Amino acid sequence: MAAVNTKLLRFILYTDHSCPFAHRAHIVAKELGLQYDEVIIDLNKPREPWYLKINPRGLVPALDVNGEIITESVTVSQFLADAYPSHLLPPSGSVENSLKRARINFFTDTWTNKAGSYWFKIAMQNSEEEKEKLTQELIGVVNKEIEPLLKDAAPFFGGSSKLTFAEAIVAPFILRMYAFAKHGLIPKSVTDGLNGLPNFSKWAAEVIKHDSVTYIWDEEKTLDLSKKKLASLKAPSKA
Repeated sequence: MAAVNTKLLRFILYTDHSCPFAHRAHIVAKELGLQYDEVIIDLNKPREPWYLKINPRGLVPALDVNGEIITESVTVSQFLADAYPSHLLPPSGSVENSLKRARINFFTDTWTNKAGSYWFKIAMQNSEEEKEKLTQELIGVVNKEIEPLLKDAAPFFGGSSKLTFAEAIVAPFILRMYAFAKHGLIPKSVTDGLNGLPNFSKWAAEVIKHDSVTYIWDEEKTLDLSKKKLASLKAPSKA
């Protein structure tokens, strides 16, 4: 099979800028310098039939690659990083590069499965006592599972001076966690505690100010939508 000429690929990204999962694809595309057409899907409204034909799950992101549709945020991001090997994710084919990829995958998997859902669980609590209990659990998990994996961050994962695929996958959630704490959607003790972890705090500070992470970020709009979403999700439990 002939190799695909990546220069001839045309991308259409179906996205919602307030969605942290879609945000992953934007970070990767920005770091790779890719050009793409963008179609905004409002996740606060029922999906229109035309979009459900593109992605029957109705989620974002979805990526149209010359008519082929790719869905799910990690899959979309992985495709782009593999199609354009770079500082984000080196090509496989050597032991050294495969080890780098394995370490990045382990980091993103650890964040997703061990720590990633805590910020949302905390935001969903009505009791300050429960919020604080989950906050301490989160800090403990990050200290145990994530802090050691960032020991050589310089400033990014694995000693990289540039953003890596590890940051692309995790950054949207780190950014939101710090914004939520700053504006009271989750306790400030969340970020106070995380800032007490030397490796994590230095790494996170660099991540959340990086241009590829912030260029589609509308903090005010995202916080407003998040407040409304949390209120709607909490409403049934109060009834």
